Amino acid sequence: MTRSMIIINPSSGKERATEILPRLLEVLRNLYDDVLVRKTVSVGDAEEFAQEACNEGYEAVISIGGDGTISETINGLSGQRHRPDLGIIPMGTINDFARALNIPLDPIQATEILTSDYTRPVDIGKINGRYFMNVLAAGAIAEAAYMVTPEQKTRLGSFAYFFEGIKTIINKAPFTLTIEHDGGKWIGEAYLVVSALTNSVGGFEVLAPDARVDDGKMHTFVIKDFSFTQAMTILPKLLKGELKEHDQVEYIRSTKIKVSASKNLVANIDGDEGEPLPFTAQVLKQHLNVFVPK
Repeated sequence: MTRSMIIINPSSGKERATEILPRLLEVLRNLYDDVLVRKTVSVGDAEEFAQEACNEGYEAVISIGGDGTISETINGLSGQRHRPDLGIIPMGTINDFARALNIPLDPIQATEILTSDYTRPVDIGKINGRYFMNVLAAGAIAEAAYMVTPEQKTRLGSFAYFFEGIKTIINKAPFTLTIEHDGGKWIGEAYLVVSALTNSVGGFEVLAPDARVDDGKMHTFVIKDFSFTQAMTILPKLLKGELKEHDQVEYIRSTKIKVSASKNLVANIDGDEGEPLPFTAQVLKQHLNVFVPK
């Protein structure tokens, strides 16, 4: 008997997530003998449900929610001996992981891609004992991401992070950053470090245009000077997918990194506050199979 599990955050998408259920159940019941629905109530529920699906040998897990719910689900699946195929129905504001995989941002359209039963292996990152799907960041702008309100994200989209970051960084000093990577070690003064697994970070789908979801690499950008003047020259480069070409940006491509700093910093992991520095991160190449457009 084949089984699938739906993990749904009922409050996501302005509480529209449950409206998707009837069509999703119809699709999955044509593909699997049994479909179980699990609704999250508190933080950590999605991870627990995903682990349950692994332990009980489910063939697929479909996660409905924003990046936070998707991230929890991935943390429940990653590292397990049996890992069900993962389906993503994006209901958040940014939906970086879905963007990187060309999954439609419209939930109904995202549901329809499941009908083809087509999956693609994708990379997952691991930082200390935690898994991430998209990005690590440390520095003033990474900290500013916690201050962006849902209203700002709705009104400004990706630019909400950039503008909040500029406001935050005006009174900040650079820190000494050390990054150990496959090719050696980089040490220097920096304002921000961003390490991406995919091309979409904070809704900017061109931050790391060379990144592929299955290339086994982290694409790390070190912003060495982020004064207001430099920020105004960095933004056009970012929008054109040429960030690594800016003379105040160091670009490192590596399967693993060890990052430390001269001041106390906490890494932003997939948009949420995470591990304190120093940290070690690595890529688990093609670790999960994800339903994508055929």
